[in-house]
Amino acid sequence: MLIRFRYPMAAFAAMLLMLVGVPAEAAISPETGNDVSWPQCGKALPKGQTFGIVGVNNGTANTTNPCLATELSWAGSSTGVTAQPKVALYVNTANPGSAGSWWPTSNSYGGATVSNPYGQCTSGSFGAACSYMYGYAKAYDDANIRGVSTPGSYIWWLDVETGNSWSADKAANRADLEGMVAYFAGIGATTGIYSTTSQWSQIVGTVPSSSPLYTARSWLAGASSLTSAKRMCAAAPLTGGGKVTLTQYVSRGFDYDYSCV
Repeated sequence: MLIRFRYPMAAFAAMLLMLVGVPAEAAISPETGNDVSWPQCGKALPKGQTFGIVGVNNGTANTTNPCLATELSWAGSSTGVTAQPKVALYVNTANPGSAGSWWPTSNSYGGATVSNPYGQCTSGSFGAACSYMYGYAKAYDDANIRGVSTPGSYIWWLDVETGNSWSADKAANRADLEGMVAYFAGIGATTGIYSTTSQWSQIVGTVPSSSPLYTARSWLAGASSLTSAKRMCAAAPLTGGGKVTLTQYVSRGFDYDYSCV
């Protein structure tokens, strides 16, 4: 149960939190959670979060966060007093083409033949068809070989940033992310998109209404404080049919996430 202090107890609590090095504004907000991943391995994790979002990968789309189990346990201790689930996941995304350590050569992965809306993926092809299969394969791996139990029960956020490898073909990048969405939808999971407007525009561009990405929820990064994170809830979503449900800001070494719903 969340205890809501009234003045002057709230002022005393805020002063105490500042003295122990915890950002008071973030710590006492009932709409604020945290996200963590491999950079937090071996470090103190936030306390008192209302929800936790855990990175499944170790910085790139084909790796595993070595602290995943510990951080999932941390997220499970969240108070759970917002519309956000107590525990959610995020995954690194990429579309590396020939620069990757692996690239698909067919429409088969994980023992199944995948229905590919972009046609047949063939060896040496780096267009939309094989990009779709790459995204599908990375989502399959995230759900099946990283150590996530009951993967269909989570919201999976797709972390879309320019720091990872992408094609110059925005349509191929969009197909890649659609492949991820398709796999997660197939196991009953929900997906959303984490990015900034500028990075999303550079990597994917405008998403047509026919795309399964069009109605995806948005988690917007780039706020400078809790106050600006709250204002960012009114910003345009990353896709025309989506909705901003989370915003993020950084304070004293931690990522804080404000629930807009």
